[in-house]
Amino acid sequence: MDVRATIVVSGLVQGVGYRWFVNRHAVVLGLKGFVRNNFDGTVHVEVEGDRSLVEELIAKLKVGPRAAQINDLKIEWSEPKNLFLGFTIK
Repeated sequence: MDVRATIVVSGLVQGVGYRWFVNRHAVVLGLKGFVRNNFDGTVHVEVEGDRSLVEELIAKLKVGPRAAQINDLKIEWSEPKNLFLGFTIK
């Protein structure tokens, strides 16, 4: 079943390649959406796809790239809006 997850990741997640890390794994999993830096130092992820694949991505987001330090993930689940053609970095 397809779902949409809005995720805000906090910690040391900017300037460490976190967006590229998210993009690479989302593309491999065939997910759609985007990742962007927020002004408050967090990273925002909008992702749609099969729930099990989104959960697989979330597990990777909790670890992040080697230089990152993840403090928290806030996740909101909703129905997919099917607005994305692929996965992008903003």
